[in-house]
Amino acid sequence: MLIVAITLVYIKRKPITVVIDGKPMKIISYKNTVKEALDQNNISVGPKDKIKPAFAYKISKNDTVEIKRAVNTKVSVDGKNLNILSAEKNIDAMLKAEGITLKTEDKISPALESKLSEGMKIEIIRVDARSFIDTLILDFKTVVKKDQSLPNTHRKTIQTGQKGERQITTTVIYENNKEVSRKVVKDEITKKTIDTIIVQGTYPLMPVSSDGQPLGYSRVFTARATAYSAIHGIGKTYTASGRKAVRDPNGYSTIAVDPSVIPFGTRLFVEGYGFAIAADSGTGVLGNTIDVFFDTYQESCNWAVKSVKVYILK
Repeated sequence: MLIVAITLVYIKRKPITVVIDGKPMKIISYKNTVKEALDQNNISVGPKDKIKPAFAYKISKNDTVEIKRAVNTKVSVDGKNLNILSAEKNIDAMLKAEGITLKTEDKISPALESKLSEGMKIEIIRVDARSFIDTLILDFKTVVKKDQSLPNTHRKTIQTGQKGERQITTTVIYENNKEVSRKVVKDEITKKTIDTIIVQGTYPLMPVSSDGQPLGYSRVFTARATAYSAIHGIGKTYTASGRKAVRDPNGYSTIAVDPSVIPFGTRLFVEGYGFAIAADSGTGVLGNTIDVFFDTYQESCNWAVKSVKVYILK
C-alpha cells in the first residue's frame, strides 16, 4: 500500500515554471488547474494582472505560467485625471483596453508605443481644428465718364452699382479647447462689385456744378466773343488787371471784357468756353464784347469769332 501511495503522489507531482514580469520561479503543484497551483503556492493574481494560460487551464509537468503584473498609471485626458491600473504592453494597448480613443490630430506624451511602468504619467491633449467664414461687404465705386460731345447739363447713370462680397476662411487650432493658432486658408471674392457708371457731358452750355447741378446767376446776355493767345508764352502773359493770363478748362480762365460793362473780378460763365474771370481788357473789347484767352495761337484761331451767351454768376 505504501508503494502505491508513493506512486500516486509522484504521478500527481507537477513541477512548473511561473514567470512574473519576466522573472522565472519554479514551483511544485499537486493540483490540476493553474489557479489551484498558484493558490497552493500563495501566488496571487490581481484583477488587472494578465495570466497565460488562463486559470481554468489543466496543468501538466514542466508547464510555464506567465503573469504580467498591472501597474498604476495616471492619465490626464478631457479635463480629468484618471488612475488606471493596467497590465497592457504599452500605452496604445492600455488606451484601447480602457476605451479611450484618440483622433489623428491629438497629442500624447509619452508616445503610444512606450511601455507601461509604475507611476507613469500620461497626458493626452485634444486637438481640434475649426473653420470660420467671415463675409465682408465690398463697396462699389462711382465712375464718371466725361463726354465732350454732350452738354454739361447732361448727366445720366448708365450702370447701377452693386456691392460685392469677400469671404475669408480661417482655420483655428484648439488644444484642450484653448486657441493656440489661427491661419487664413482661403480669401476669395465670391461676388464681384459692379461700379456705378455716370456719363457727364462737358461741353460748356450752361453754368452747372461738377455733378450737373445748375448754378445761380444774376443775368445773362449775348456777347460777341473773339479770342487771343499767350503771345509772350504760357505762364508769361499778364492781364490788364495784373493777373497772370490762364486757360483752365476745369476751373476759371481769364478773359478780356469792357470793365465799364463787366467789372474786373466778376465771375462769369461763357457758353462754349466755360467758367471765367473778368481780368483783362483791350481796345477792341467794348460793350457786349468779350475776348477769351487760349494758351496757343491755333486754339484761338479755332475759336475765331462767335456769338455766345454770357452768364454773370452770383
